[in-house]
Amino acid sequence: MTMTTTTITKYSELALKGIDALQVIFLLGLRLWLAKVFFMSGLTKIQSWDTTLMLFEYEYSVPILPFDIAAYLATAGELIIPVFLVLGLLTRLNVVALFALNFVAAISYPDISFAGEKDHIIWGLMTLVLFFFGPGKAAIDTFIKSKLNINH
Repeated sequence: MTMTTTTITKYSELALKGIDALQVIFLLGLRLWLAKVFFMSGLTKIQSWDTTLMLFEYEYSVPILPFDIAAYLATAGELIIPVFLVLGLLTRLNVVALFALNFVAAISYPDISFAGEKDHIIWGLMTLVLFFFGPGKAAIDTFIKSKLNINH
């Protein structure tokens, strides 16, 4: 039994529809995972603010910024940006901010372990996927685009 071009095309289109459906879940999963990682880090920072300030002053080597401003900015970013990620609101802008935060965190901690480096690389790659592919269909960004009739 040979397959005709029409049959192959139908199966191909069906497979692509399945992949599109999985893409929605995948991009949502990335957003939720990153939101959890960074939000939990922010919660850890506010649970012991004195310790956070001490770590930023004596342990972390954050470039350019004074330690206290860096602590406030990092903590605020880790608590606010995840909310936007979960909603899928201003996603590309927020993942740029998370990428920068992640990068600074990775280079600022002098005793980061190999496992810690890998985590930061994975989170960086996740932010890049969301930057290049967007938040997916399960996002407020997509809803707003459709209401404003903005094409890709």
